[in-house]
Amino acid sequence: MIFNDFNPAEDKLFRIMDDEGRVINPEYMPEVNPETIRKAYQSMLFARTADLMAVSYQRQGRMFTYPPILGQEAIQAAAGMLIRRDDWLVPAFREMAIMLAKGVSLKEIFLYYLGNEEGSNFKDAHHVLPICVPIGSQYLHATGIAYEVKYNKKDEVVFPFIGDGGTSEGDFSEALNFAAVWQVPVVFTIQNNQYAISVPVQRQTRSINLAVKSVAFGMPGIKVDGNDFFAMYKAYQEAIQWARDGKGPVLIEAYTYRKGAHTTSDDPSKYRTKEEEKLWEAKDPLLRLKKHMELNNISLMEKEENVAQTDLSPAELHSGIITKDDLFAGEDTLIESYKEEVDRQFIAAETFRAYELDDVFKHMYVEMPDELARQKADYEQFLRWKEARR
Repeated sequence: MIFNDFNPAEDKLFRIMDDEGRVINPEYMPEVNPETIRKAYQSMLFARTADLMAVSYQRQGRMFTYPPILGQEAIQAAAGMLIRRDDWLVPAFREMAIMLAKGVSLKEIFLYYLGNEEGSNFKDAHHVLPICVPIGSQYLHATGIAYEVKYNKKDEVVFPFIGDGGTSEGDFSEALNFAAVWQVPVVFTIQNNQYAISVPVQRQTRSINLAVKSVAFGMPGIKVDGNDFFAMYKAYQEAIQWARDGKGPVLIEAYTYRKGAHTTSDDPSKYRTKEEEKLWEAKDPLLRLKKHMELNNISLMEKEENVAQTDLSPAELHSGIITKDDLFAGEDTLIESYKEEVDRQFIAAETFRAYELDDVFKHMYVEMPDELARQKADYEQFLRWKEARR
């Protein structure tokens, strides 16, 4: 297992390709064909396009606060390609890409950030919990779900996500502790993007890294280059198999960088340097996978699709004598089609019916308690006051 070869106590970083897309640890390279690599890049590209447009919608005043995933796409693309329909996804709030992979629609995600509770009602996504803004509580939910999975002998694995700041919460430690005690099938992921809002990870812990916290709880753990799609894919492959075989939980620290703001209410220039951002720019997950594809003559789209985007004949494309530009000739066209789809789904969310006030309160309990009834009355009074001011 890679968990034996990359001991977190020695602060080893598991990576398969370098920043230039070259495979430097071929013995760990997962068995992925060009089509899988192509799909991985396309899913990452779609997530990035949607993410950038979501920030734009918020800046236009058309959507409320949004947490960008810019720079963290490889982690979620790898997990999204391996998670099964019956597996459980337990997100925090920066997991748009894997939520899409699990069947959540962009419309539903946009509805959530438009303040509409229907955004948490996933029509076609199976075993996906709602976005969880309270820091760390989703980890306890994941361990509880995994306990039920084991108790009822189901072939399911639970995938909870958390940020580096969340590891300072008691919920994090409690969830890991009991997951290990009960030996339940959970693959815990820490997306270590270096900052919990403005607090650097060095001020969160004195541990040598975050993956090493697995040692104290008695489970395998590994620190993975979170911007290396192949390393993340391989780590998830082994972690999922370990959990599915009934051996208990695994902890993965995905070492990455949040290229954008913590949320659209944040200004990272107040606590990060341009030099640091430039250093991590060279490690961009899409850029690295693209370089790998260029080095290995893997086109962005099927060769037949590329014929429509280039002046090359099918014979020339199949001959393998093509340039880097030819390999990604259709990227601009693909991005434009992605933009159209994102905009279509955002408009569908933006024009969706207003959320009924009663629905905010009436589904909490079978019979509404007095305190909740008082809150509802207070809010109704506020709305009448607001309407009167118009």
